[in-house]
Amino acid sequence: MNSEAKPSQKANSLFSLDDFAKALEQHDYQFQKGQVVHGKVFQLESEGAYVDIGGKSSAFLPREEASLRTVTNLSDILPLNEELEFLVIRDQDAEGQVTLSRRQLEIRHLWERLAQMQENSQTVEVRVTNINKGGVTVDIQGLRGFIPRSHLSERDNLEALKGQILTAGFLEVDRGNNKLILSQRLATRSANFSMLEIGQLVEGKVTGIRPFGVFVDLDGVSALLHIKQVSQKFIDNLEKIFQVNQPIKAVIIDLDEGKGRVALSTRVLENFPGEVLENFEEVMTSAPARAERARAKLSE
Repeated sequence: MNSEAKPSQKANSLFSLDDFAKALEQHDYQFQKGQVVHGKVFQLESEGAYVDIGGKSSAFLPREEASLRTVTNLSDILPLNEELEFLVIRDQDAEGQVTLSRRQLEIRHLWERLAQMQENSQTVEVRVTNINKGGVTVDIQGLRGFIPRSHLSERDNLEALKGQILTAGFLEVDRGNNKLILSQRLATRSANFSMLEIGQLVEGKVTGIRPFGVFVDLDGVSALLHIKQVSQKFIDNLEKIFQVNQPIKAVIIDLDEGKGRVALSTRVLENFPGEVLENFEEVMTSAPARAERARAKLSE
């Protein structure tokens, strides 16, 4: 029984070796649309480039898919025989050739980078390309974005913005719906926010009065002077002390850039309880000296 098994095993072994080369020739790598592959450009043509990605047939990269930016010379961005990443954008044709893109891979990476920038509250420079009633369209590293009119610093003369470079923050980054909404005002607020610190004396204007406190604009940053932080003495009605557009000086007692919150206090400027109520102008005039004293106490 053992002697019969040996020739059979030998035959199977011989068969595998004899057909190994043919099996390799017949084998074809299965590349699918959406797959990221590595390859080397080995031939440049006027209409595109041929790339070796390890398949039975070479892959093709159309000129318009070479880069997100405008390309005049393919050799500048597609060096021969250098390994690069590509995205498969069309499945194999009858000859087994797939179509590749560097442009769409760059777009994918760019969306990921912008989403990360939004998460980190970073800003970006954009170029205004067009205007409409609702705002301006912008170019952001090759992608098309939009800044609503309400989020522009200049809202009256949009025509003057065409071609200008603006610094903007991110309101919405949605790759699935191809939505990229930005805000120039958000970037201004972020820049101004970075200049604020606890214990700092700031000057602003009252923008709103509520039962719980007073809203103050600090060069684009909205701050809150809570009713309990106005004076050491009880206050029943803030409208008796403040009015909209009134200039005010106060000390920053809390900051939260992530939530866009700034808490102010005039209470810490008082020499005695109720001084803000009795002599508001005197407190404001001598605020710098009073703030130094308050800052020392805050740092204790």
